[in-house]
Amino acid sequence: YIDREDVKEDANRYQTVYAQNNGAVAAPTAGLHFDESLLSSLKEQGIDHTFVTLHVGAGTFQPVKVENIENHKMHSEYYEISQEAVDKIVKTKAMSGRIIAVGTTTVRTLESIALNGELTSQKGETDIFIYPGFEFRIVDVLITNFHLPKSSLLMLVSAFIGIEKMFQIYQYAIEEKYRFFSYGDAMLLEKDQ
Repeated sequence: YIDREDVKEDANRYQTVYAQNNGAVAAPTAGLHFDESLLSSLKEQGIDHTFVTLHVGAGTFQPVKVENIENHKMHSEYYEISQEAVDKIVKTKAMSGRIIAVGTTTVRTLESIALNGELTSQKGETDIFIYPGFEFRIVDVLITNFHLPKSSLLMLVSAFIGIEKMFQIYQYAIEEKYRFFSYGDAMLLEKDQ
């Protein structure tokens, strides 16, 4: 969808500033909106952050092809979350703070560790499929790019903000010619109450 040849700068440009470990087949693209300056500015404003490791899998880009979404088998992705990250999440929640996830794969990671009840540091594979009706336990706000129809990512967004709100936002994005895909525009979404 990028109508040009690859250039050397793409290797660096298609990385988040906080990328550390090899393993993903693609960058978690919502993170491409962040740079060191923005992270520093957030910190100066008292907005803390922590990181999880997640390896975006090729299945992220596969459309859902079943009539009944409950029959869709989600791809699995490797994740790690440290005790330090868990402690920050627990502390933030205890202080009535909000957990803002950057990207749908981060949401999948955080909500996967919440399925077991008590939050603990862990690593493993998750194939959690989040679609409307899912009860979010950790994430309160989501920063994400615009996703394609029939994608599991769009279904996660629908679960997060509600189907009607999702249609309104996407209609606006289309009318205003927002960019979709990896280098596209982002949105900040608050969980549907």
